[in-house]
Amino acid sequence: MLFGILLIAYYFCLPNELFKTPTATVVESRQGTLLGAKIADDGQWRFPVIDSVPKKFETCLLQFEDAYFYKHFGFNPASIAKAIGSNISAGKTVRGGSTLTQQVIRLSRNKKRSYFEKFIELILATRLEFRHSKEDILKLYTSHAPYGGNVVGLDVASWRYFGLQPHQLSWAESATLAVLPNAPSLIYPGKNQQRLLDKRNRLLKKLLTESFIDSTTFELALLEELPQKPYPLPKIAPHLVEQIAKNAKGQRVKSSLDENLQLNVNPIVYKYHKSLQQNQVHNAAVLVLDVKTREVLSYVGNTKTTKENQKDVDMVQANRSTGSTIKPLLYAAMLDAGELLPEMLVADVPTQIAGYTPENFNEDYSGAVQAKSALARSLNIPAVRLLQSYGLAKFRDQLDVFQLSGLNKSADHYGLTLILGGAESNLWDLCKTYANLASTLNHFNATSSEYFSSEFAEPTYRTDQSVSFGEKSTQKTVFDAASIYLTFEAMKEVNRPEGNESWEFYDSSKEIAWKTGTSFGNKDAWAIGITTDYVVGIWVGNADGEGRPNVTGVTAAAPILFDVFDVLPTSDWFQKPFDEFVDIDVCAESGYLATDICPKKIISIPNKENYVKSCDYHQMVHLNNQKQFRVNSSCFDLSTAVSESWFSLPPLIEFYYKRTHPLYKPLPPFRNDCKSTNAPPMEFIYPKNGSRISLTKNFEGKKNEVVLKLAHAKPETEVYWYLDERFISQTKDFHEIGLIPDLGRHKITVVDALGNEVSVTITIE
Repeated sequence: MLFGILLIAYYFCLPNELFKTPTATVVESRQGTLLGAKIADDGQWRFPVIDSVPKKFETCLLQFEDAYFYKHFGFNPASIAKAIGSNISAGKTVRGGSTLTQQVIRLSRNKKRSYFEKFIELILATRLEFRHSKEDILKLYTSHAPYGGNVVGLDVASWRYFGLQPHQLSWAESATLAVLPNAPSLIYPGKNQQRLLDKRNRLLKKLLTESFIDSTTFELALLEELPQKPYPLPKIAPHLVEQIAKNAKGQRVKSSLDENLQLNVNPIVYKYHKSLQQNQVHNAAVLVLDVKTREVLSYVGNTKTTKENQKDVDMVQANRSTGSTIKPLLYAAMLDAGELLPEMLVADVPTQIAGYTPENFNEDYSGAVQAKSALARSLNIPAVRLLQSYGLAKFRDQLDVFQLSGLNKSADHYGLTLILGGAESNLWDLCKTYANLASTLNHFNATSSEYFSSEFAEPTYRTDQSVSFGEKSTQKTVFDAASIYLTFEAMKEVNRPEGNESWEFYDSSKEIAWKTGTSFGNKDAWAIGITTDYVVGIWVGNADGEGRPNVTGVTAAAPILFDVFDVLPTSDWFQKPFDEFVDIDVCAESGYLATDICPKKIISIPNKENYVKSCDYHQMVHLNNQKQFRVNSSCFDLSTAVSESWFSLPPLIEFYYKRTHPLYKPLPPFRNDCKSTNAPPMEFIYPKNGSRISLTKNFEGKKNEVVLKLAHAKPETEVYWYLDERFISQTKDFHEIGLIPDLGRHKITVVDALGNEVSVTITIE
């Protein structure tokens, strides 16, 4: 009975968890190298239990502490007897007889040393031998041995004292760390150097005597210097360490980060930060995703700036104004819905919609521009007009699929500014979105034209977590492959810069779909690039939200983007998903569906019902025999007239379009004796009908004029201006006048010399 009770007590005497002390969060690269760590809650640098003990260190440790470790069962009677004899002879404790197993128990209990405590340790040590293998006991000791100060365990000690991983230690370095836990408070690197050196060299001599090392290795080991001061732990990806620590606190995590890539990206960010801070721009972030695995390959959460400039804020995760970065999503959505063709003309003219007046970044207008060119040039006015056409609420609901954090309000809250940065998101979610689109296209081409049900998945930064793309399906996830392909094709056109910008960072040999973005007030600069293999995202700005001049996606973020792509392997361009395309005829000049009277060309579009209207920019006109004037039945025998298909834009669009299209030919005027049956050949540029205008004052305190502007198909035509039926001015060639109306409602009427008339009503407030 008594024996049974003692046996049960012995079985349960050892706690299930020996060490309850907190451990540091340790993050390694996919290659197994240390990227960084976050100190344990008790202020100790104590890593989680080591995976394996390096052979050199194990040999040194056993020869110094417990040569019979693999032969005893928790305690060594001979060593205990020798220790008792030596201590009695000396009249004090001069020698310990503990095995490594007993030392593991002592480290876990952390009790005051006494002979009774020694007895308890002995009992528990034998129990530990029953529970664990010798290898596990060795790992427990190696991971919890004190190495001076707040350094605990071989993993940290090898980094702190030698700047190396444990398996990289030499014989001399292994011997130094093997003797150090014996008296860490006395033998500390930088102090008591001779005592530490003597202990190390005696151990090396024993290794030579026991034939673990040869004489040459011994002589070389003696020449190695002792560590003088602790090395700092690596801080290769500090913001990722913080991010991982939120969900894996105190764990050792093997991340998906590629060490070589991270070590290349960090200097790139450092270089540009040095330049950007001259403009008082202090923060930047970079994220690189693997499209095929959705793994994070590089993660730079911020620059190495100061605490005052918020260096600790993770700008990969921080929500900021999206600028123009979601314009491609609208483009893809409209292609997918059959409401857009890549080359169809979109109006780019002064626009006012329900009191909202969008402006292009360069404050200029093109009149009309191809939809794909509008995306490539990131024009704001065409984007707003397309969003209004597509439906604000419909697009806002569609964005929920992408799970863009920060974009959590209704369509009415954002209004049409949604497409220009009225909403917020972060670099993580934007890169995730474009990686998902690229992966959709890759998977469609790699399978028998199929999609995956869980394509829009969350990226991972851990190698022990793989992304599941779900089941194969013939149904698209959000956008079809053809719409995505055409969107990327349009984004690739950005690689052909127009104008006089300094594009020294541009590499035309690389095919990259990319998009820049700049938020209102130059607070955020974005650049996101996509290939079949990688998505690279860049954010530049100030974490506190302060805007700075010239902080744009093109000037501040794009150079970093291309430098990062330069250190990545070159990718092939996306394969065209032929099964999702169908050929159609479109008007060669307008890009709309072809009619019988316009020049045609064949293009490929997503294979779906198309809701784009037929081209109405071409009209059949009748000309006199010299083709100088238009004629009609009121003045000419149409059987002898020359009939031609003519590409003609509305007056306001034409006004801006012909400035950049010298080959554009306006409609010839009607012959003087012919009655025009067409709409008025003129249109107000400003103001729009129904506008409410406040007259501002200049520095002299006087009211500024309202400048009225008119577009006329034939600018040389004389135009007569009326305010509330009262004649006020006459213009020719340049149709602009300034006036200061009284407060209230007014009607502005314009009549040209041919009798054409247009009018608008405005309210002066």
